Amino acid sequence: MLVSMAILVAVYAQQPPVAILRQASDSSPDGAYSYNYEAENGISVNEQGRLGPAGEEGQAVVVQGSYQYVGPDGVTYEVKYVADENGFQPQGAHLPVAPEVPEAIQRSIQFNAAHPEPEQRNQQQYRRF
Repeated sequence: MLVSMAILVAVYAQQPPVAILRQASDSSPDGAYSYNYEAENGISVNEQGRLGPAGEEGQAVVVQGSYQYVGPDGVTYEVKYVADENGFQPQGAHLPVAPEVPEAIQRSIQFNAAHPEPEQRNQQQYRRF
């Protein structure tokens, strides 16, 4: 652990500092906020958040934003995202997209949701050997 930390420090010590070209932030008493910045190395970030509606687990922050950076291949990558009660949802041309769920699987999920198995009260415990 100590060796890996020393290597990490050595690598970052060789890189020159990056200037921040633009930076702004704001927050409100109601919990809303926004911030953005742009660095000379092509990194830029923009995010806004607010308190969302209260759910079963209380109130959550709803966030939307984007960031971009220049990859090692010289290409500028951009990610737009939303983070809310459904989790972090990034979108970007370079990000993989899950395939569509086959129709037979969708029907199976719908059937299982409509016909839950009865709860077994006396479930047999696993044996310990």
